[in-house]
Amino acid sequence: MKKCFLGFLILATLTGRTQTNNSMSLPTRQQLAWHDMEFYLFAHFGPNTFTDKEWGEGNEPENVFNPSQLDCRQWCRVAKAAGAKGIIITAKHHDGFCLWPSKFSTHTVRESKWQEGKGDVLKELSQACREYGLKFGVYLSPWDRNHPDYGTAKYNDVFVNMLKEVLQNYGPVWELWWDGANGEGPNGKKQVYDWKRFESTVRKYSPQTVIFSDIGPDIRWVGNESGIAGEPNWNFLDTAGFKRGLGAPPTDTLNRGNYYGKFWMPAECDVSIRPGWFYHSSEDKKIKTAQQLFSLYLKSVGRGANLLLNVPPDRSGRITEKDSIALAGFKKLKDESFADNLIKDADTYYQFSQKDFSERPIQIRGIDAPSQTYAINMQNFVVQLKNPEKVNCIVLREAIHLGQTVRSFSIVLYKGDKAIGQILGTSVGRKRILTFPAATITSFKVYIEDAQGNDNISGVAAYLIDEKLVEK
Repeated sequence: MKKCFLGFLILATLTGRTQTNNSMSLPTRQQLAWHDMEFYLFAHFGPNTFTDKEWGEGNEPENVFNPSQLDCRQWCRVAKAAGAKGIIITAKHHDGFCLWPSKFSTHTVRESKWQEGKGDVLKELSQACREYGLKFGVYLSPWDRNHPDYGTAKYNDVFVNMLKEVLQNYGPVWELWWDGANGEGPNGKKQVYDWKRFESTVRKYSPQTVIFSDIGPDIRWVGNESGIAGEPNWNFLDTAGFKRGLGAPPTDTLNRGNYYGKFWMPAECDVSIRPGWFYHSSEDKKIKTAQQLFSLYLKSVGRGANLLLNVPPDRSGRITEKDSIALAGFKKLKDESFADNLIKDADTYYQFSQKDFSERPIQIRGIDAPSQTYAINMQNFVVQLKNPEKVNCIVLREAIHLGQTVRSFSIVLYKGDKAIGQILGTSVGRKRILTFPAATITSFKVYIEDAQGNDNISGVAAYLIDEKLVEK
């Protein structure tokens, strides 16, 4: 996106009806609910927490896993205080160690000395998430460096049975996280994964669950572990000819999506609050600051993606105070930045074209206010403020249940009758946050173009945020 010297954050709802192009991919009900999650936590936890590794070998003794004060309710309190809406736990990482007493493995919490072999991390976290009103998700690695059947046809049966255990015993599972890791097992063989069978198992036993991987089928990886979505960011992806893991689409394609992709497959931005994914005491002074987390929010959620922030519990089984402080600071910055919509009392008009300045009043609502009315071909509209306002942030929002139709837009800022700046952009999606050096304006005009003829702008808002937080 190109910027002049300003921009501002807007979200509200415009009236009218919209027709959609039947050839356009649309989100499912489960995907729409996923979009509304915006921000949630990842919890990498397991033997690596205690061995100081990122990838375990699979031969670690089960007794190495022994958190002294596991407190999943504390994880949930931290998540709530951060404004996160869910937690995804590494139920089984590449080392094959299961954080639940699986009947299909002998490398689990049952074989450890933690709670005398009677502990169950998934049970404790799923219950805590329900108590605190958080969504519960599971990372389940298909690679297993411990299981003796890995590398044979039998292992696909094992993995399917593990899926059934998790989905049936700890549900509802809101998101299931797969990566494409496919290394050798203890027998020196690599597995031929039966992905079609894995997916059908999830659909059968937990149809509400959205599945994440390089190629979905519901949510795509953003193509990096920096937490940054592409600019533009399309909610579409073509998957024909691609596979998970080494056969995935190029990272720049995953980062931006496909302009005319066949499938609705939005991006999830995964990043860790620390340099590593598992807890390492050596990284206690390398935690991302509240300001850095806010910047990641602008580059993920602010580009129409979701933000999955890893916050690893330590060896006691709790999230450290240092991580908690950074998360609480991030929430404070976000709440303060978006507390006062400066155009909530503005007059808004539908302008028929850049040449025809006839105007018709339209109603503005808050960015996240529920509404069943949407814009019809709202290529041009004007926001007239009651009084001059200093702004440096704008947000546009699409009614994405009707598709992602906005393909380019421009915003022109005015002080009186004089245009004092212009912002050019491409994709909008669920939420498009734009920031720029502060300027005092009296109005702005939004010009929207698409390739389908169906503009679905559903929200607009403007804010003045701390200048130190503005993306230059």
